[in-house]
Amino acid sequence: MPTDNKGASYTYKNSGTNSQGNHYCTRDYGSGAANQNAYHYSNKNGSYYYSNSDGSKYYNNGIGEAWYTPPAPSASKK
Repeated sequence: MPTDNKGASYTYKNSGTNSQGNHYCTRDYGSGAANQNAYHYSNKNGSYYYSNSDGSKYYNNGIGEAWYTPPAPSASKK
């Protein structure tokens, strides 16, 4: 089973190119992940977007600006 850059295991669900010509990839991290169905887009204009398994999000507009949204606090964490 492959692992991502944080060492989390996943299985590929789907990948391809949408009607706008942008590449996408979806991954299944299992029921234990905050975001079980993580995905990313790589767009023709150079921008890209990640919805990560820990619930965080990352967007880069391809022209030097980027935004990161950290995962929401978990109710189980103290």
